[in-house]
Parts: sequence; structure tokens; C-alpha cells
Amino acid sequence: MSSADEQDRASIMTYIPQYQKDIWVEHAAALGMSQSEFVRTMVQAGRRDFPVDTLEKSEPAPSESTVEPQDLEHRVLTLIDDAQVLTWDALLAELRGDIESDLEATLATLQTANQIRYDGRKGGYVSVGDE
Repeated sequence: MSSADEQDRASIMTYIPQYQKDIWVEHAAALGMSQSEFVRTMVQAGRRDFPVDTLEKSEPAPSESTVEPQDLEHRVLTLIDDAQVLTWDALLAELRGDIESDLEATLATLQTANQIRYDGRKGGYVSVGDE
């Protein structure tokens, strides 16, 4: 990205539930990121290999349990083709980022469906059915 591109910025405004913002703020802080940087990073990570126009709204997001070995092979080949050379650690970091993005999306979906929620007092996610 050129410095001209970096200076030509646009603002986006969206509304999310307060509990979701609280989670994002916590995750951003844990990663040492600003909230803007965190949201940009997560959106870009979520877009990786998931073209929106090919997914139907009723189709669930890919998750670790639905990933076939061929999908992982394809992802590894794509990463190596794009970078030309990747170390074990760099490749693992790229793939770990995918599962983190998938987990984040899954948690958001489960929270939206009111199946789980983040409980600050307990320091983690809890099933709504257990309350």
C-alpha cells in the first residue's frame, strides 16, 4: 500500500450489541491493537478465501469440524503459491489465524442465537441453557 493510499481513508460506521463490543475491546487489548486496527484485521481475515457472493445466507460458516483434508491442502498450496516461500512457523501462523477467525465468527453466531454469552465474572463463555 502506498503512502497516498494510506492517507486516503474512509470511515465506516456500524452498530453491534454492547456485549459484542466488549468482547472486541478485550480481544483488541489482548493483541495490543486499537479497536479500529482489530476490526480491520478481523474483517480482512474473514474475507480470506470466503467470497461473499458464493455463500448463501443460510449456509453455515466453515468451521474446523467441516474442514476436509483437501481443503487444508488447498489452503496450504494457496498460501505457499502467494508467498512463494513460507517457513513452518509462518505457515502455522497463517493457518492458526484462520481458525481464530472461524472461532470468532462461530462465537458471534452462537451469541446472536442466544445459545452462549460472555460472562465477565466467570471470565469466559457460558451456555445460556445452563442459567
